[in-house]
Amino acid sequence: MARKPINLALQGGGAHGAYAWGVADRLLQSRRVAINAITATSAGAMNAAVLCCGFARDGEEGARAALELFWREVSDMKAMAGLPDMPFKNAIPYYAEAEEWLAYATMELAGLSFSPYQFNPLNLNPLRTVLERAVDFRALRACNQIKLFVSATNVRTGKVRVFENEEMTSDAVLASACLPQLFQAVEIDGEAYWDGGFMGNPSLWPLFYETDVQDLLVVHINPIERPDIPKTVSAIDNRVNEISFNSALLKEMRAVAFVQKLLREGWVREDRAHELADIRFHAIRADKALKDLSLASKYNTDWEFLKDLRDRGREAAEVWLDTHWDAVGERETVNLHAEFLDL
Repeated sequence: MARKPINLALQGGGAHGAYAWGVADRLLQSRRVAINAITATSAGAMNAAVLCCGFARDGEEGARAALELFWREVSDMKAMAGLPDMPFKNAIPYYAEAEEWLAYATMELAGLSFSPYQFNPLNLNPLRTVLERAVDFRALRACNQIKLFVSATNVRTGKVRVFENEEMTSDAVLASACLPQLFQAVEIDGEAYWDGGFMGNPSLWPLFYETDVQDLLVVHINPIERPDIPKTVSAIDNRVNEISFNSALLKEMRAVAFVQKLLREGWVREDRAHELADIRFHAIRADKALKDLSLASKYNTDWEFLKDLRDRGREAAEVWLDTHWDAVGERETVNLHAEFLDL
């Protein structure tokens, strides 16, 4: 079976990034697609860097093994920080939910009272240790098998900065995942950066300018739609977070839809049409798969929880492959106007 080239777009979303791990794991295992390029933000950037590095070492199986090891070590960070894991916790009703909300409430309270420059003056970040063990950044900078684009937000200008393979460092990936309430801004070349999700979650445009593959699969982590109106403080916070971190992506999808309209309705001169990319859009949505999860669960790194997210992602990818793989290279499987833009 011939592999079909695709580009991937991976959103950020804290521990929910394990869902995208599952999606990537199943796509790699299937060997039905060839990943040409990845654009990613925050947790998506970590997935992408680990995947690319593992792929450079040993192809699909190397990428799968690297991703599993990375997320296992993310889970182990709790032990690294000296926080005990309570025995028999799975037998205690609602223990996991209480632990999630306690961790979230503690961070929220700290964020309202102190800046990370105050409560973490040494700028300690255990993710750096895990990331630098998982990724050989020198090899990643030399990798030409998968193009990588990682977004971060310039604190001073408010503009997005996209780091490519040859610029990739642990600082670039950590900048993409730098929530300003939790971490000090990451400084690179004299500029300070925060989480890329503010301006591109992830940025799609590098794929249009830097690659010639027209099939784009967006792996959503933050649900776009929810049927119910949130009425509790936690539910409102969760929905505000989802809307905020989807806004930049939705704007880019509107731009893609506009270019599609120009090309398909003959609004562009024939001698200039080749300068615009007619993207075939595909998506794996999280609206149903993650609808039962709270904002607090984005901070839950329990291994059983991460494996559950991985399995949900694998299942979603399996459905997508069974339903839409035949369309790759032929036609889009997402109507941007109808499904995302409400036009």
